[in-house]
Amino acid sequence: MIQTKQLLRWIQETDNVVFFGGAGVSTESGIPDFRSVDGLYHQEYDYPPETILSHSFYMNHTDEFYRFYRKKMLCLTAKPNAAHRKLAELEQAGKLKAVITQNIDGLHQLAGSKKVFELHGSVHRNYCRNCGKLFGAEYILHSKDCPRCDSCSGEIKPDVVLYEEGLDDNIMRGAIHYISQADVLIVGGTSLAVYPAAGLVDYYRGNKLILINKSTTPLDKRADLKIEGNIGEVLSKIII
Repeated sequence: MIQTKQLLRWIQETDNVVFFGGAGVSTESGIPDFRSVDGLYHQEYDYPPETILSHSFYMNHTDEFYRFYRKKMLCLTAKPNAAHRKLAELEQAGKLKAVITQNIDGLHQLAGSKKVFELHGSVHRNYCRNCGKLFGAEYILHSKDCPRCDSCSGEIKPDVVLYEEGLDDNIMRGAIHYISQADVLIVGGTSLAVYPAAGLVDYYRGNKLILINKSTTPLDKRADLKIEGNIGEVLSKIII
């Protein structure tokens, strides 16, 4: 309770809050993460998920990539949860300047957030590798094997960052800008184990670093405030 009051006080005192979140933000919407006990890493497949979701696997075993991708990555029925809704509310109230997310599900935008930096891309954007035509997630979901462009028959690739691929420079620059300028940085629902995304916290220059997570992270000792719990439950207690 004391920690939540401190969180609320810091948010009330500024209009320059930035949120940086990971898979834990979306697990409350029913989207599995990669490192929890019930996550994708603990299920059985012919290949480990981190192998399947690599650039080289996509190039060499495209049909198998898409079999996994459709089944485990396209959670199109998921709805925004309390965390997504509260962050959108804080933005609309002029408190939150940006959301930086490692998630690819688009739930922040669905909840109403406008300034969202998607570090790892989005399942809702897919493009033909030949002509560049764009396709939505539904097109991928209802296609067979490797989806093909309906204009040129080229292979379609999700606009998501696979293992072995680099993050988008413009997205990274935007994320760094907002984090470096933030008065309050809230980091939630992430193990801070995936780089280079996790390294973004190093750009924060303030003294109000808040970590909200159900488990420990490598940056716990650096936090000015550490709250253990579900991100949605914690954020829903904030009333502006």
